Amino acid sequence: MNLKNYITIDPNRRFGKPIITGTRISVSDILNWLGNDMSKKEILHDYPELSEQMINAALFYAAHRQDHLGFAS
Repeated sequence: MNLKNYITIDPNRRFGKPIITGTRISVSDILNWLGNDMSKKEILHDYPELSEQMINAALFYAAHRQDHLGFAS
């Protein structure tokens, strides 16, 4: 998956958070919706500008960012 087709980071949009290209919807918005039990189908219904590939890109991005997170013990 080429994330550059789906994810944009622009310091002038959404405070530099990673967003879905062509929208103002952030990766964290999508993760929050999924974490609060919204299904992909519900998200696509509420946000028709998204596609399932965009949601999957957000998940892929987040999964690969976990290697860069540090947690204090």
